[in-house]
Amino acid sequence: MPGDPTSSTHPPLPPTTEDDRTNWLRLLRSRRVGVSTFWRLLSEHGSAKAALDALPSVAEAAGVSGYRACPHAVVEKEMAQARAAGLKPIFAGEPGYSPMLAGLDDAPPVVWCLGRADLLTRPSIAIVGSRTASSAATRMTRKLARDLSDAGFVIVSGLARGVDAMAHRASLPGGTIAVMAGGADVIYPGENTDLAHEIAKGGLRFSEQPVGLQPLARHFPTRNRLISGLARAVVVMEAEAKSGSLITARCAADQGRDVMAVPAHPFEQRSAGCNMLIRDGATLVRNADDVIEVTGPAQQDTHPVIRNLFADDAIASVQSPAIAAPDPKRPLAQTAELHSLILERIGPAPVTEDQLIRDLSVSSHEVSPALIELELDGAIRRDPGGLVSRPN
Repeated sequence: MPGDPTSSTHPPLPPTTEDDRTNWLRLLRSRRVGVSTFWRLLSEHGSAKAALDALPSVAEAAGVSGYRACPHAVVEKEMAQARAAGLKPIFAGEPGYSPMLAGLDDAPPVVWCLGRADLLTRPSIAIVGSRTASSAATRMTRKLARDLSDAGFVIVSGLARGVDAMAHRASLPGGTIAVMAGGADVIYPGENTDLAHEIAKGGLRFSEQPVGLQPLARHFPTRNRLISGLARAVVVMEAEAKSGSLITARCAADQGRDVMAVPAHPFEQRSAGCNMLIRDGATLVRNADDVIEVTGPAQQDTHPVIRNLFADDAIASVQSPAIAAPDPKRPLAQTAELHSLILERIGPAPVTEDQLIRDLSVSSHEVSPALIELELDGAIRRDPGGLVSRPN
């Protein structure tokens, strides 16, 4: 905040002490603070401690009185439960944090790992598809996952029934990562319990969600961005025209990952989504060679240029003057008017923040603080990919 000695324009530092890690978790678990707002607050204030100190003032400016950041006890309980479940936290910027995730604008500040965390630093390919996989898709998934695993790739998927489960089983000997929608200790669906235990022993169960969190419908699209974010490419095995796998494919395209799909007969509705992806430019996949031809071999460093989350240029890409704490000189009437204008243009369907700024014809310096205020007030929700929407 202007005049606040704790405010800083310097890039934030990754957590280096136990207190730092606790403050990161407190900030991330504070009410109405999502991943995007976490990074914005951190970049503006220079440290999680300073951002936590500023939160009540930001909330007050949004009309929320008595706002309290996440208490120490909540985070201490989460850490204790994680230790009891055998989960290991890796914070952004620490050794072992996935370099692929580090390049994302909405990289998770902390991830929880159960199993072989070393798999996060190996080259990966994601395979996703139908929960009601056909016999042909099951056979193709098994062969593709095995061949890519034999070629040195870790296979990433979402532990769903059908294609996901087969991709994990086939690649388990070489290394597989199951990205969980809930806590890494919460197995869903229950029919994959045995497979989940095997992955915890020989692969990796991975989540950004707190320990013990039961997955809800809204957690799966958020999870899908991590499936694509970890991988060089996403292969869609079998997907209907409206499918969660297509959400993963869209995330991959937004993240600069290669999107690939296995074709099927035009009358096969279970693969209508795959045929649509190929029509729209996705690489057609017949075998592992088709994948490797695009991504390069596992030993070759062909993944996109990875930014250091804590470098000056990376901070500049997510920090703008608009993210400053609310200007105490801004009249309340102007603040209320800006809030009303924003809410008039946001509905349940997500819209990009850049598009919102263009629609409003207002500078980002004014809009971004207002968005933080509205999020803290619960009036809007930030979604992955720089999107904002109204809660249902």
